[in-house]
Amino acid sequence: MALTPRVEAWRARGEQTSALGHQIQFLHRPGGGPALLLLHGFPSSSYDWRHVLDAQSEREALCFDFLGFGLSEKPRDHDYSLLWQADLAADLAKRCLGRPCLLVAHDMGTSVATELIARDIEGRLDFELAGALLFNGSIFQERAQLTLGQRLLHSPIGPLAARLSSERFFHRQFASIFSPDHPLEPEEAADQWALLRYNAGQRIGHRLVRYIDERKRHRERWHGALRAWPKPLSFLWGMRDPVAVPAILDGLRELRPAAPVTELADVGHYAQIEAPERVAAAVGRALEMDGSAGVELGE
Repeated sequence: MALTPRVEAWRARGEQTSALGHQIQFLHRPGGGPALLLLHGFPSSSYDWRHVLDAQSEREALCFDFLGFGLSEKPRDHDYSLLWQADLAADLAKRCLGRPCLLVAHDMGTSVATELIARDIEGRLDFELAGALLFNGSIFQERAQLTLGQRLLHSPIGPLAARLSSERFFHRQFASIFSPDHPLEPEEAADQWALLRYNAGQRIGHRLVRYIDERKRHRERWHGALRAWPKPLSFLWGMRDPVAVPAILDGLRELRPAAPVTELADVGHYAQIEAPERVAAAVGRALEMDGSAGVELGE
């Protein structure tokens, strides 16, 4: 399946590099600091960030497709560990970013982010984190409401479900996590399916979804890191998310009571696609944080 013209244009903005033995698609844009390090979620790619990048056009930024996602390499036999993806993020950040960065993460990317935060506490990062903004990730996995597609991929018939995945089923599942106020547009659906299908990526969905188990396995480490990290941390939440439901945000507030929160009452799972200008504004506020408490209520 060919890439759409919009995805082709996005690919042309970035480049390929060899990282940790694999070909990775990334975009590094020069600009002012602090820089932005943007981590995407499952099952999409760094393409999700394009509107936020445009809204923060003067700032240095790095985004990339995790191994197995988007335009990056998609090996069939790889162990798609979140710890490995954190190694990848750290490698690219070390190479590309010469100044402190704000970590901005969505969905699965929030778990990669919390591993990077844990390593920062341990003094194991070769680049500097200035702060973090996390949104709509199932950091409390036991509170998440998985989609049918996720449940099938995570089940014993996961390999079969991956082989039988279709564009129609994907569109239906993907659309279900957008809010009624900001529904999935046909062009966006076509772009996301083209990225998923690139290099037969839909065939490894059962491997990629294993991050669900890692969230449970590393729960204490990652929750402890969020609680103990001394740097500015804030949250943004699409309150109409049917997967990373508001109960997860409640848990994060318990872990980090003083963290500023932006609630987007009319937004679903993909705030950076549904309301990119509001995400960009939250990024701007996070860049200005001094660690003080507060709550922002999105309109």
